[in-house]
Amino acid sequence: MAGGTATLPQPQSKPQVEVHLASTIDEFAGHFRVRRQVFVDEQGLFEETDRDRWDDTALHVVAVIDGEIVGAVRLYQLDEAGLWQGDRLSVSEHARKLRAGGPLVRFAVTTAGELGGHLMIARIQKPIVPLFRRLGWERVGGLIDYRGIEHQRMTIPLSGAEPIFLEERYEWALGAGITG
Repeated sequence: MAGGTATLPQPQSKPQVEVHLASTIDEFAGHFRVRRQVFVDEQGLFEETDRDRWDDTALHVVAVIDGEIVGAVRLYQLDEAGLWQGDRLSVSEHARKLRAGGPLVRFAVTTAGELGGHLMIARIQKPIVPLFRRLGWERVGGLIDYRGIEHQRMTIPLSGAEPIFLEERYEWALGAGITG
C-alpha cells in the first residue's frame, strides 16, 4: 500500500503451560480423562481403562493451558533406596503442538528428586525418545515391546544422585521380559 498503512498480523504468544500436582476432584478427573483419551481411545493400548494399582499411591500431575487440563503424568516410588518410576505421560492431541510434554517430564523429575529420589526410570514410546534425550534421559538396553508398541527403557539421575546406573541391579524394575 503506497502511502497508506497496513495492519500486520501480530505474532501470537505461545500459551503458558502450568504444571502442578492434581489436588482437586476436577483435576484428578482431568488427569484420568487425558490418559483415557490417549491410551484407550487413541492408541488402543488398553481396552477400557489404563488405571492400575499404582494409581492408588502415585502422585498425579496435570498440565493446564488456558484453564483446560491437556496433559498428565504420574510418578511413584518403587523402593526405599530412592528408585522412582514415571509413566502414563499423555498430552491431548490438540495440545501436542504446544509442547506440554517437556514441562510434565521436568516437573516429575524435579518432584521425585525433591522427595528424596535418586533415580527415575520409565518405558518411553519410541517416537518420543528424542524428547527424553533432550531432557537428559539415557537409554537402557534396546527397544522392548510393551502392550504391542515399541518402548525404550530410560533413566535419569535425580538430585544428588550418582550418575552411574547398573542395569542388572534394577532389572526387576525395568520390566525385563515384560511383553504386555
